Amino acid sequence: MENTNQTFFVTDTVSFKNKMLNWTRRFNIFCFLDNNNYHSDNNSFDCLLAVESVKSILPNKITLFEELKKFSNEHNGWLFGHLNYPSLSTEEIDFPLAYFFIPEHIIRLHNQNVEIQSQTTSAEKIFNEINELPDSILCQTKTTVQIENRITHNTYIETIEKLKCHIKRGDCYEINFCQDFFSQNADIDPLFIYHQLNTISPNPFSAYYKMQDKYCLCASPERFLLKSGNTIISQPIKGTIKRELNNEEKDQAARQNLLNSNKDRSENVMIVDLVRNDLSKISNEGSVHVRELYGIYAYPQVYQMISTIEGKVDESVHWTEIIEACYPMGSMTGAPKKRVMELIEQYEVSPRGLFSGSIGYVEPNGDFDFNVVIRSLFYNATKKYLSFNAGGGITFYSDPQKEYEESLIKVKAIKEILKCND
Repeated sequence: MENTNQTFFVTDTVSFKNKMLNWTRRFNIFCFLDNNNYHSDNNSFDCLLAVESVKSILPNKITLFEELKKFSNEHNGWLFGHLNYPSLSTEEIDFPLAYFFIPEHIIRLHNQNVEIQSQTTSAEKIFNEINELPDSILCQTKTTVQIENRITHNTYIETIEKLKCHIKRGDCYEINFCQDFFSQNADIDPLFIYHQLNTISPNPFSAYYKMQDKYCLCASPERFLLKSGNTIISQPIKGTIKRELNNEEKDQAARQNLLNSNKDRSENVMIVDLVRNDLSKISNEGSVHVRELYGIYAYPQVYQMISTIEGKVDESVHWTEIIEACYPMGSMTGAPKKRVMELIEQYEVSPRGLFSGSIGYVEPNGDFDFNVVIRSLFYNATKKYLSFNAGGGITFYSDPQKEYEESLIKVKAIKEILKCND
């Protein structure tokens, strides 16, 4: 078995990235991660692609993290994969609860350097193979979808009112409620749709992920957890407002409205406290702190309120223990986590599956980076079943109609590329 690692130089990174995406068409398993040039101190790549599986694991729900830890220790290499939101039942797309694989090939694009690692093939052969491919993404299947709402507008409003009653009774402080949209007998070209989505809504935690006949087309702006050395970072998003891109004055007013919103600040700080508590379970005593509170970040469609919480861990703490302590992420549950997860099961009419789960990677040294799977479209090519979800944090201050409108803003980009009307 050949094991090669080589770096190449490219003049046009956008062109090469599209060639990498075209290369994925021939594989049954891959994970493509793209930060879309949102540079930060923690980024060691512009995009990262892992293809084909040398070894993989489908862990059992009861012993999920125990099995992952054992697998990771036995196979000291790169791991890519996903974790679903832990619902009690399975949704239509059929992503398993968790799946991780050791890739046959890894390609990392950073600035104009392309690093290729392969367990079976010469890096030069792979580079040449990719370079021969087209640098544009062409549609290979006519998009045919008929979107249906799982619940009606009235049902959504009624459910929010019921959830606010739970908050008033003291059952919880905040709960993330999601609705889903779906299409049966849907025909799409997943790569083309992903490329369209990433073009109109480029976000720092985008992912194009395939497991056999199941696809996730993800345009996420949110990081779940990052580990770099002994530092762990979580960046929950709570607070969204639509941008006014055709009017600079209105756009800046929207930004200020989000920053000053009592409802969004309340929602954000509750999740910050929850994340601090989660990180404290595995962090060194006294090391957990809020690095940034109520940060307002601009994205193509919306402004988001993001806070950054950081902690320090000992080398003896395994990466799976860190994920287990924080999973599922508080931004997609609410607080207190145990009770709101029960309410989510009670009030949401379909399981979330990979939505509000996570996709990411683990390096051989145990460092990792995982996103929050939101602003995403899911497709089962065998069933021809397509779905996407939207949600928001419900608090005492929530206006049900505004929550409904905010949830539609979050899927606006997906509806645009599928040519759906509200």
